[in-house]
Amino acid sequence: MYYSLSEIFAIGIGPSSSHTVGPMKAAKRFVDNLGNNITSVKTVKIYLYGSLALTGIGHGTLNAVAYGLLGFEADKLDLSKNYIETIRQEKTLLLGGIKKIPFEFEKNFVLEKQIFLKEHPNGMKLIALNENDKPVLEETYFSVGGGTIARLDEIGQKIEREPLAVPYQFSSFAELREICKAQNMTISQVVLANEKALYSDEDTHKYLKKIVRIMQENIDNGIKAEGILPGSIKLQRRASGMYQNLQKRFENNFDDALYILDWVNLWAFAVAEENAAGGKIITAPTMGSAGIIPAVMRYYQRFAHKKAYYDEKADIVFLTTAAAICCLYRTNASISGAEVGCQGEVGVACSMAAAGLAAVMGGNINQIENAAEIGMEHNLGLTCDPIKGLVQIPCIERNAMAAIKAVNASRLAMRNSGQYKVSLDSIIKTMYETGLSLKNDYKETSLGGLAKNVVC
Repeated sequence: MYYSLSEIFAIGIGPSSSHTVGPMKAAKRFVDNLGNNITSVKTVKIYLYGSLALTGIGHGTLNAVAYGLLGFEADKLDLSKNYIETIRQEKTLLLGGIKKIPFEFEKNFVLEKQIFLKEHPNGMKLIALNENDKPVLEETYFSVGGGTIARLDEIGQKIEREPLAVPYQFSSFAELREICKAQNMTISQVVLANEKALYSDEDTHKYLKKIVRIMQENIDNGIKAEGILPGSIKLQRRASGMYQNLQKRFENNFDDALYILDWVNLWAFAVAEENAAGGKIITAPTMGSAGIIPAVMRYYQRFAHKKAYYDEKADIVFLTTAAAICCLYRTNASISGAEVGCQGEVGVACSMAAAGLAAVMGGNINQIENAAEIGMEHNLGLTCDPIKGLVQIPCIERNAMAAIKAVNASRLAMRNSGQYKVSLDSIIKTMYETGLSLKNDYKETSLGGLAKNVVC
């Protein structure tokens, strides 16, 4: 099933697409659904279930819901204004920007850590009550990965949705290959043709340029920023120091055959740290994996192309090809760490980036598939076990490792004759089955793995 570029590369507030972006959207939609009844609301109760409850504080879920209740969308939120501190100090919230209601995080949020709703691990219920404590509106939402939400009446065991009205629907790489062959099109051209059915060419290219700009700004801002990341771990930012070290080595003509890898590590760190700090980030396909695609993008911009050859068309090919790969994971598996572990976030991002890089470097459709397959094959079984529920350890380093792995996956595929045994479709099926078999302790609950065994 086809997912639009705006669904895959969405703008949101870090540190987590499923725990921050999705809940913010759900709260905003809930407020919108109140309509004129908002004036009769006395208070709002928010129940968080399962993974949202277990790691919601560390992932910024409570703050994100508050932003949504205020009526904000991520793209329009001014982070320089400290709305959360105002709510905490005044103990009130301006619901939808219209109705002031009493609000205290400790009282209005209920963390149901022992309850996992059967539809999805990331569940939340919002109830608006009137003066007589009677419900004005009650809705249950699920944050299903990548910032996408579904209300209870819209969700089954697998996410159901109406197909978008596009000319080229595909649910497997085999189908995508046949479309490309029959229409004599590249993967990128198929995606752009689908987007043309949804938006004007001008709007699509404007959006892609915006995505590239924000990704590049995340790298540049992350390189400059210093200090301690938010949260109880008190983790020191590293990107700035890494950059300064690289600059010194460059000035001293330091000879190192793996010098380029240090830059890729730096760029992934910079974005992942900006995400951990709650910055404005692009889901790629999630916030927890947001550093991988920007790092690989800057890799080919700086190193993989001769300067005279690189232009903005490469970014379009890279992102659209990566998006097509993401469609397959969203259709046949999951990009939610709470559902399939970190293989659904970092693993998918690695697969997307590897495919996009192969396309930019002139790879044929077999090499693109092979790159995507390699990118995921060596992330199978990757658990999601963030220490103290923060998107910091192992998440930041994991972004860097996956960015390097994506570059290598692309290089392996590009140097292959196009003959390989494992298809992308089979690896996606394997990833999903592996994810379902993981214990809940290893799926964004912070109950096992590093979260259990490392004391910070």
